Amino acid sequence: MKGFFKIAGILALGYTLTACQGQLSEKPPVHPVLNMDQQPRKEAQEENNFFADGRSMRQPVEGTVARGFNTTSDLEYYKGETPEGEWIEEMPVEMTRSFLYRGKKQYEVFCSVCHGKTGAGDGIVITGNYGLVPAPAYHDIRLKNAPDGLLYSAIANGVRTMPSYATQIKVKDRWAIVAYIRALQESQSITEDELEQYDVDIAALNEEYAQEQALQDSLEAAKEPEEAPEATIALGKQVSAGNGCVACHSSDGSPGIGPSWGGVLGSTAEVVTQDGETITITKDEDYIRESIVSPNAKKDVEYENSVMAPFSHLPEHEIESLVLYIKSLSDN
Repeated sequence: MKGFFKIAGILALGYTLTACQGQLSEKPPVHPVLNMDQQPRKEAQEENNFFADGRSMRQPVEGTVARGFNTTSDLEYYKGETPEGEWIEEMPVEMTRSFLYRGKKQYEVFCSVCHGKTGAGDGIVITGNYGLVPAPAYHDIRLKNAPDGLLYSAIANGVRTMPSYATQIKVKDRWAIVAYIRALQESQSITEDELEQYDVDIAALNEEYAQEQALQDSLEAAKEPEEAPEATIALGKQVSAGNGCVACHSSDGSPGIGPSWGGVLGSTAEVVTQDGETITITKDEDYIRESIVSPNAKKDVEYENSVMAPFSHLPEHEIESLVLYIKSLSDN
């Protein structure tokens, strides 16, 4: 008999448990570990009767400066300029090996996509023909002679079509990038004799360069069709729009960042050479073609506002089409 009652009890318990299908409860959930889930604080936008205006979100006390952001007392460090508003010539940060390598890392993350790993203005965003205005090469004489404060400001505030990186790059890292840009500029003029003074494997560097050059040549060859299309004015107009030319050059004579293409062919201009001599140049087809492929090729002329990057990466038929399009604007 006892075995019977035991079996009946087990069955009854089983039926009871299967009946527990769950139901809504009006009681709060069990919360044994409160941690900091409930605090005597106010949420954003929540009313707070402690203050006369009823706002929980309070304005900082007038004159408050966040730690590390006292931009007014150290203009050289935070803005790259003197109290008189001039760009500082040299960065106000001590140069160390680790600082320079930090600049290399940040440069390759944020800058190399446009300016290229060597600073030649041939980053993947530019050579990929995404319709962006090409970035200038850091090896142009204009940027070599530019003060450090100007380079810093370009990173912090942006310049022309380049956006500001102030929210992405910390102040010290901006100066580290400036330092690395200077290192890239210096690297272009060093000789093998100077390299031999350091522990550098020149043969390995030459091999690496040869491999990269071969890869670049193969990529350029892949862009060229087996039979190049005919150069036309219509194609030139497409090329100008696709490569961002219209962002700087107008076609109707209106002013812009660069000279207008309207009526440029056959026009003349007086320029001052680096020797101080004033000469007259005629802007013919060869001048226009050279200005597209190598805008800084005229070494005897001092171009104060020469900010255009070379478009030598374009296929030959696109360059000729661009020349035809610019010529047509003068013909009309």
